[in-house]
Amino acid sequence: MEFKISKELIQQLEQLIQSKNDQQLEVLLKDMHHADIAEVLDELDFDEATYIFKVLDSEKTAEILLELEDDLRENILNRLSPKEIAEELDELETNDAADIIGELSKEKKAEVISELQDVEHAKDIVDLLRYPEDTAGGIMHKELVKVNENWNVLTCVKEMRIQAENISRVHSIYVVDDEERLKGRLSLKDLLTTSTRTAINDVYIRKLNSVTVDTEDIEVARIMQKYDLEAIPVVDELGRLVGRITIDDIVDVIKEEAEKDYQLAAGITNDVESSDTVLELMKARLPWLLIGMVIEIVASFVLKGNETVFDKYKTLIIFVPLLSATAGNIGVQASAIVVQGLANGTLKKYSRAYFTKELTVAMISGSIISLFLLVYHSIMYQQYLVGFAISISMVVVILFAATLGTLVPLFLHKNKIDPAIATGPFITTTNDVFGIILYFMVAKLILGV
Repeated sequence: MEFKISKELIQQLEQLIQSKNDQQLEVLLKDMHHADIAEVLDELDFDEATYIFKVLDSEKTAEILLELEDDLRENILNRLSPKEIAEELDELETNDAADIIGELSKEKKAEVISELQDVEHAKDIVDLLRYPEDTAGGIMHKELVKVNENWNVLTCVKEMRIQAENISRVHSIYVVDDEERLKGRLSLKDLLTTSTRTAINDVYIRKLNSVTVDTEDIEVARIMQKYDLEAIPVVDELGRLVGRITIDDIVDVIKEEAEKDYQLAAGITNDVESSDTVLELMKARLPWLLIGMVIEIVASFVLKGNETVFDKYKTLIIFVPLLSATAGNIGVQASAIVVQGLANGTLKKYSRAYFTKELTVAMISGSIISLFLLVYHSIMYQQYLVGFAISISMVVVILFAATLGTLVPLFLHKNKIDPAIATGPFITTTNDVFGIILYFMVAKLILGV
């Protein structure tokens, strides 16, 4: 059953904090999941949250730290000494510890690392910090279980017991050679059903998916999704096993990428959250609003340049909003499907067959919409030639919008630009200008103006 924060719980916690009843606080939070405690702390003010954080033992607070909202975690880290932060990090796996240290200032980062008790743990964390956070090296764990291809099953089991002490969950057993190069993986079933004297070299599975330390995290996510993997090994430039990435890390990557794409599609240029300041939110939103304003000003000049046309045929101007909305929707729909295809790997580059299919859909959709428009205009205004001109113009504009919506994301992707930017204001505002230009060009051609 999912945990729900109650007003009574918050009041009880606040009373215990005020009375400094640390023992009762620990009892109250003892059986609560660390993610639920983080949710509770987010509801308290900074001083109260920090107080509870310091009351609980490091084994529990280390996990809580990972679940906190960014601003609360930053505030708590600022109030902890380097030694206190190091105590938290000693309880975390290397990649989580590296993420926390990465949020600290350069000076405090060095102080925290020097306070870490486990030297090997500290070395692993420092090693992870040198990789960009959006690569396999930046999200991998150093904790894993590996065996040498020259061992027998009995030696393997003994060594695995030692290694597994520091790992919360064993997804795979990796096989390496004397140079630590990844050779394959070992099936737990084979390990249990094979004689203890059998050489690992005779039973391990040589076919294995892996990624290099510089592989982009989103590409790692695509590979793991394609092959339905719970974990994937990471190797360096020489093929040596250096870490592993688990499915929970990839879920975070997918979530962050989805949030980023959603914000880009909405015309938000920087990564923002609801808790950010007014200035941060404005800086993220304003650029596309200004660009949109400039483009719409251009559209207004196009309308002004056609004043003589809609002075003579007034219904032309009436359908401009409909034209802009329909073209914008068609463009966004087309670009959204392309971006989705690029993201999940079903569409990797320009395809004439797919482009033809998209134009066919646009042509059929445009024809149906235009037919309804022609009937409506004919009934309402009895200007059949004008209605025909508007309908044909609508088809042309819809075809243009579909073309733009399909090709722009592919062009951006080819030039290493996030194509998600093409699913929002870029398509709608561009369609407004060129759509209106095409609309009047076709209409004037048919009407002989």
